[in-house]
Amino acid sequence: MIYGFVYVTDREEGLVSVMAGTLLDGDPANNFFTEADVVRFNPGGQLNGASHAYMAGHRLYVVCSAGLVVVDIKDPRQPRIVGRSPQGALDRPRQIAVQHLHAFVTDAEGVKVFDLSDPVNPRPLPGATIALWNAQGVYAARTYLYVAAGSEGLAIIDIKNPAAPALREKFTAGGALNDTRAVQIGSINASMFALVADGKNGLRVIQMISPENVPGHMGFSPPPAPKLIATYPTAHEALAVSRGLDRDRIVDETGNQTVVFGRRGSRPFNEEEMAGFLRREDQSLYRVEDVFVRDGRLETKSGKPLNPTEVPEKKPEPAVDRPRRERLERRSAGG
Repeated sequence: MIYGFVYVTDREEGLVSVMAGTLLDGDPANNFFTEADVVRFNPGGQLNGASHAYMAGHRLYVVCSAGLVVVDIKDPRQPRIVGRSPQGALDRPRQIAVQHLHAFVTDAEGVKVFDLSDPVNPRPLPGATIALWNAQGVYAARTYLYVAAGSEGLAIIDIKNPAAPALREKFTAGGALNDTRAVQIGSINASMFALVADGKNGLRVIQMISPENVPGHMGFSPPPAPKLIATYPTAHEALAVSRGLDRDRIVDETGNQTVVFGRRGSRPFNEEEMAGFLRREDQSLYRVEDVFVRDGRLETKSGKPLNPTEVPEKKPEPAVDRPRRERLERRSAGG
């Protein structure tokens, strides 16, 4: 049910949730909303100044005057505030992106990183701030963060280690991008593009990864090589870019399968099952290090030596009775 609603942030009304399922029934005659379709949520003004939200499963992370507030929308008609960031952690927050166990929030000081290993208690990571003069929209894509940074263009930040983000570059296309407000990332086959709302300049299309200019473009997260390839002037300032449709079979952060296009199969892991991949029995998080070969030896980034993986002893194949083997052979041969 949570995906039948549109969640809107409003500086005065806080969170406004609209039941939009009527838009999907194929009948254009009923594509109208009534007050009964709308849920307005701002208890005691706790969501005053709400400017953006990110939906991570049945938790909605809302940035507002109070900071980063966690709203439980498991029942969309009865939202509940279940957590918030420490007071003073953010200075006039603007937008947020969530990826796995971290949230990336833009505010008046730049970009700040929050630990979401406890999803209802966002914890700011000390020193994990990238100073930007006018950080606006933000998008996390694997090991890079893309920030619309106003006159500074498109800021590209390395977040391979979210606790120690590093500014890679501020891309302005030679000064052409000078009023960026929002960014969305999309991939097509082996290429990746950024769609940027560049304020007074309109919509910009930036080629980030392409076989023609990025070695290793088929890798998990190759370093982007931005190139401005198209501009569409808009009649008024371009302030936002809508999010694209994720690929089918996507499962959200709390185990909900969001969309299915004509495929059948097993259910996704639920939130409790997914936690087993992240935490040990004592609830501590699993952590890994990069591995390198130095002087012919395999070792971790911190210098711990590793023994090469031993090849397990090959066990004999289990015996298969002759009639069954013959049936399998006929089936594989189309008989």
